[in-house]
Amino acid sequence: MKKKSSRIWWILGGLVVLLIGGLVAAKQTGMIGKPKSTEVDFATVKRLDITERVSASGRVQPQVEVKISPDVSGEIIGLYVNEGDPVKAGQLLCRIRPDNYESLLARARAAVNQSRAQLEQSKASVAQSSARLIRAKADYDRNKKLFADKVISAADLETSEANYNVAKQEVEAANANVRASQFNIQSAEASLRDANENLRKTTIYCPVNGTVSKLNIELGERVVGTSQMAGTEIMRIANLQNMEVRVNVNENDIVRVNLGDTADIEVDSYTTAGRKFKGVVYEIANTANGLTSSSGAAASLSADAVTEFEIKVKILNNSYADLLALKDKKGYPFKPGMTASVEIITDRKSGVLSVPIAAVTTRAADSTAIDTEKLADNSNGTVEEKPTNQIEKKDKPKEIVFVNVGGKATQREVKTGISDFENIEVISGLKPGEQIISGPFIAVSKKLKDGELVIKRDPNKNKKKEEEKTE
Repeated sequence: MKKKSSRIWWILGGLVVLLIGGLVAAKQTGMIGKPKSTEVDFATVKRLDITERVSASGRVQPQVEVKISPDVSGEIIGLYVNEGDPVKAGQLLCRIRPDNYESLLARARAAVNQSRAQLEQSKASVAQSSARLIRAKADYDRNKKLFADKVISAADLETSEANYNVAKQEVEAANANVRASQFNIQSAEASLRDANENLRKTTIYCPVNGTVSKLNIELGERVVGTSQMAGTEIMRIANLQNMEVRVNVNENDIVRVNLGDTADIEVDSYTTAGRKFKGVVYEIANTANGLTSSSGAAASLSADAVTEFEIKVKILNNSYADLLALKDKKGYPFKPGMTASVEIITDRKSGVLSVPIAAVTTRAADSTAIDTEKLADNSNGTVEEKPTNQIEKKDKPKEIVFVNVGGKATQREVKTGISDFENIEVISGLKPGEQIISGPFIAVSKKLKDGELVIKRDPNKNKKKEEEKTE
């Protein structure tokens, strides 16, 4: 009896285990129970106005700004402007001590006079040499006749001939000295002009109309100036009525920016006042920042380097005409170096089919790779690889969205257009009114699969969990 009862218990235990295993398997296969659904956010496909923008930040600068540096060195003995003063072309700005340059000018004048005197001496030498040549020629002609009449010896004739040749060479040398003296005069006159110009450069005048935007010197300071390279920057003259914002734009966005594109400009100094200004793109750099030559390109670029191009955006005067009217009391509204943010409007479309930008993701397409074909050689039993015409084909990643069809996420390929910070244009693949899955981002971009069950996510659920954690 005991053996029969223990056998019954073993049979009952086995049945229970089989029953539990069957229930688990049935639940996993969906035969019983409800399959697990992914919590997602939904959005509706609808028509909107989309404005594509490229954002960048930079600094306000004058369109025209002239850096003034002296061409001569010395001490500032006269400074006639202050920073912020309006100036006009031809106005006296400052003076450098001229004493040394006046001395150099006097020395150059004396050198010119000395060269002219040497020229006169050379001309006198030419006259003397010419007279000696005439006399030597006459002696030589006379001695030739006397030698023909056998009155003088051959030695006397040779002596007169040598004197004649020497006289000719002396005339040529005297003429060469005249030409040398003329060249010396030209050199001395050039030095005189240089000295006179250096003296003139000790007085610095304003080259353009504008405002002294920066003053780097004080009365009594010494400055360095050369004609071959830039010397000490003593001040800057800028036209503060025409201002621009210089921004750097990433290489991925620069292809969307064109000359004439309008822009919205926010200057940090006027952010609290809620002011925005209008601008227009009028210059786009053709070379990336930091690339000045082909030899320096490789050295300046690295794997992690960000390639950017400079864009100049002119601030339209009519967008701050009221501030310009107050410039006599408060000065010009924009100062060089102010920080500004720019949103360049690269494209604008009205009433286009659009979805939230987070709803669009990319998924890799299936690829097949058949490079070679293995064939068996019946003669020796070896296997060889035979090239075929088929090559590895990898399709480009597809842009897709997930459409909610009866509670299931249905993958659908789409073609997109322009986008703003929130929405993106859908050119094909969707119809107005369709419900798509717009979040969460990790689900749309990686986890969600075609045909997966989805339900609407409770937005208050995460808030409750965060509140419980804080408590």
